[in-house]
Amino acid sequence: MAAAEPAARKRRPKGHFAAGAGRAKRPRGAGRQLEAGMRGILITCNMNERKCVGEAYSLLGEYGDLLYGPEQFSDHEERLSGSDREEDEDDVEAALKKEVGQIRASTEQKLRRFQSVESGANNVVFIRTQGIEPENLVHHILKDMHTTKKKKTRVILRMLPISGTCKAFMEDMKKYTETFFEPWFKAPNKGTFQIVYKARNNSHMSREEVIKELAGIVGSLNPENKVDLNNPQYTIVVEIIKTVCCLSVVRDYVLFRKYNLQEQEKSSKEVKEENKNQSEIESEPKGNDALIV
Repeated sequence: MAAAEPAARKRRPKGHFAAGAGRAKRPRGAGRQLEAGMRGILITCNMNERKCVGEAYSLLGEYGDLLYGPEQFSDHEERLSGSDREEDEDDVEAALKKEVGQIRASTEQKLRRFQSVESGANNVVFIRTQGIEPENLVHHILKDMHTTKKKKTRVILRMLPISGTCKAFMEDMKKYTETFFEPWFKAPNKGTFQIVYKARNNSHMSREEVIKELAGIVGSLNPENKVDLNNPQYTIVVEIIKTVCCLSVVRDYVLFRKYNLQEQEKSSKEVKEENKNQSEIESEPKGNDALIV
């Protein structure tokens, strides 16, 4: 009887391990996912996503404070008049409203200037932005790194601003980009352009169809918009992850080495030499491939 006691003490109630499983460490961005309507910055990295997020917060915070000033949190819920609340302190309905207001204030404070969300793809981090222009911030970062040749990150590879997102279905993309492209390409605005396309965890979209349709929309906004693969004024970035299409129109895509932070240490001479060598080995593009990088 005595020998059986230690074994009995080791037993666990039913559901013990199932309950413990729910306490497992939550993955990066858990509870927040990339979805249509978000704006932000898409970042690729080399395996270490957690460290990538840390580097992104540090880099974006540094330049965000420089361009937009220190981050301010909204506390208007906290400043609501206390007199009304005190009058109905014993009122159940008023107490409930007060609690809801506090929850909203807490939630609003969590909507920070930069917030990591689950991207839906490996080695890709998406930082949602609030109250800033992603394309201006990222261009400023790359311009500074390109000028100073200072290396500020280890695991971050490319940093792409995402100015708009929509559902990754052709009809949704066509409807969205007809308005989205206007600031750059609608007459009297015009410019040379190229389209870069990348799809992750998505098999229902056709690369050729997307390129053809988007190029057609740019042309319809102003016939003077022309394709230029060597040194375009604008590069239309199309990044599709699952069922979300991320879009942006960026400047200096070639100069900033496809917005790769690890390449900014190279001199302009090295960049020109590499571009020259690359163009010599590439065959002449045909059809829609002329719009694809």
